[in-house]
Amino acid sequence: MKNLIQSFFGAILFYTIIPLPSFLPINFSKIAVWLPWVGCLLGSILGLIAYVLNILGFSPLLQGVLIVALWIYITGGLHLDGVMDTADGLAVTNPEKRLTVMTDSHTGAYGVMAGIIVILLKVASVMAITENLGFYLVFCASWARWGQFMSIVLYPYLKVEGKGAFLKKSLNLPFDIIFTSLFIIPLLLIEYFWLKSSLQLIIIETLTGIISSLLVGWWFYRQLKGHTGDTYGATVEWSEALILTCISIVI
Repeated sequence: MKNLIQSFFGAILFYTIIPLPSFLPINFSKIAVWLPWVGCLLGSILGLIAYVLNILGFSPLLQGVLIVALWIYITGGLHLDGVMDTADGLAVTNPEKRLTVMTDSHTGAYGVMAGIIVILLKVASVMAITENLGFYLVFCASWARWGQFMSIVLYPYLKVEGKGAFLKKSLNLPFDIIFTSLFIIPLLLIEYFWLKSSLQLIIIETLTGIISSLLVGWWFYRQLKGHTGDTYGATVEWSEALILTCISIVI
């Protein structure tokens, strides 16, 4: 249990720029199991910011832009960088050269276009969700990272060495899948008892989270026959954008 708590602090430091006190013990060995919970933390911060912006009377467009900008900032641009690198790699017709292109530090036209599309989808969706925005920010951020965790578990890692290689290590399956998926329980309870959502809406939104996050990770696997650190980040960003877009249509 002690190591598990230490890995939670490690997950916060690895996946965000949120500062932690220097005296806290840090362990990076099992940070992947905390991915959805980091999403809950991130979504909660963004939800609070959204609430303050709304109280201050910011326009929906300005709220959307500021929230998404802070979203990128808090994650250090880690996942958005994965979107752009992955897009540049997939744009190459020769599959054998895709990984080489993805490791290039220069961003190409396809990477820029992919990044812009993700940002626009998020801004438009945040603007469209006029009720319970804070909850849905938590919802999409946690489900998208659950999708990343499932990609780590289900698919091979394509590089012998890489930033994401260690994420597969130290996983204890199937226990870690169960533990990581426990975030679903508080989401369901909040939606049913606090937001008073209908069972039909809860089921639709939960299926949206599951299907969207699994589908995105599977699609990248089909293109590359595995995953890298870049596609892990791309899985998070595209899942967030897809889930938010679907939620904005459903509610």
